[in-house]
Amino acid sequence: MTRKPLGDISAGRLNQAALDRNFADLAPPLDRHRALIEAERCFYCYDAPCIAACPTGIDIPSFIKRISTDNLRGAALDILTANIFGGSCARVCPTEVLCEGDCVRNRGEDKPVEISALQRYATDWVVQDGVRLFQRAAATGQRVAVVGAGPAGLACAHELARHGHQVVVLEQNDRPGGLNEYGIAAYKVMDFVAREIDWLLAIGGIEIRTGVALGRDFSLSDLRAEYAAVFIGIGLTGVNALKLAIEDRSDWVETSQRIEEISGIGAEHVGAALPQDDLPEGVRYAVDFIAELRQTPLAELAVGRRVVVIGGGNTAIDAAVQSKKLGAESVTMVYRRDPQAMSATAAEQAFAQHQGVTIIHRAQPRRWLTDQGVLAAIEFEHSELDGNGNWIGSGDFFRIDADQALLAVGQRLDATPVQGNDGPQLALRDGRIVVDGDYRSTLVGVWAGGDAVGGKLDLTVQSVAAGRDAARSIHAQLSAGASSKQSGVSHG
Repeated sequence: MTRKPLGDISAGRLNQAALDRNFADLAPPLDRHRALIEAERCFYCYDAPCIAACPTGIDIPSFIKRISTDNLRGAALDILTANIFGGSCARVCPTEVLCEGDCVRNRGEDKPVEISALQRYATDWVVQDGVRLFQRAAATGQRVAVVGAGPAGLACAHELARHGHQVVVLEQNDRPGGLNEYGIAAYKVMDFVAREIDWLLAIGGIEIRTGVALGRDFSLSDLRAEYAAVFIGIGLTGVNALKLAIEDRSDWVETSQRIEEISGIGAEHVGAALPQDDLPEGVRYAVDFIAELRQTPLAELAVGRRVVVIGGGNTAIDAAVQSKKLGAESVTMVYRRDPQAMSATAAEQAFAQHQGVTIIHRAQPRRWLTDQGVLAAIEFEHSELDGNGNWIGSGDFFRIDADQALLAVGQRLDATPVQGNDGPQLALRDGRIVVDGDYRSTLVGVWAGGDAVGGKLDLTVQSVAAGRDAARSIHAQLSAGASSKQSGVSHG
């Protein structure tokens, strides 16, 4: 009789009522009474540090003052003029290290003004009631292509539409939204993303074409020939591989017998590089898991009974917490360095632990241990700092039983679409598109922003700022070109 593999990955671990509770709004919105009280806590600082800490430069004291006088329209206009995705950012921004982290209230009370909650209070009203804040300028006759319907691309498109340009947004996925739609935990944004995009598009002048991809359906040369300007706002569609050896149950040996064999070898060098299709059954990339979760009824999404998430960023946190909320009995995050080195904030780490996720620091994965090709366990090695400040294996191994492993070890730009054309090539540096201070690329008429260019933290709010500022640069150049034509001046 053939022995059944150990893996236990299945859907429907919780009933619908439990799933609804688990994925309910993470931070319920303020009502009017609470919003007015919280707004009164603001000192309305001159040269407010919270403004400087916001990548989009929202005038935070101004919008909070308007809330305090029941002027929601004015508050929303302050927010959305600077950040057209102010509603989403109010939900997903790590405000503890941005605006709220720099709030002067922290100095005396250790409790900042709840800026994100107040921002949500104003922007929710606009989106829910379909309030029109922006009017499109007279049509200019200029057409601009935007590649990618994520935060950077749509922020760029909206700003261009406000100035009267016709914008065509080209998106490879079936739905617009990018990271906000496919890559952020469901409990953070609920169904808000689609409603926010519908509101944004109501300005007119923006056409979105889905299911079309750069490098497959059109090239950069095609776009440069057809449009007055091009903005590239694609995300990081490539994932970093984790190169581990695979050993099936029949080949397992005691960990203690292998210490000398692999001690000191980094996980990235153990075993051969494995394409995604060659990973053991039960191992998948966390970004794919989150994307599926956002597009699938929760009761139909399969999750392991024992889940291990490898990584230390926001993607790892979102994958781990949502696995627990789907009904996994145990969820363990493993990160190779110390807590301070994690890109996930301290608040995100604490939240995950509060949700029942175990976080193990200073440990590196070494082997997938399988049973008839199905994941059964993962071998790790504790890591330590050497004399040069590098994390190395300590020679101390341990094993975690697992039905499912989710890999969140970083993403990268797939450069093939942006460089796979028959014309001049975009310049890249460190795997990102090279741009100047106005987000112009090295190709004339092509701008880029968002994750494809990169930022200090790769946040939604940074992508919005990049898209907005690139649009202003594009508009300035198109306007200058129109003026030159009218005056008969040629710039070659």
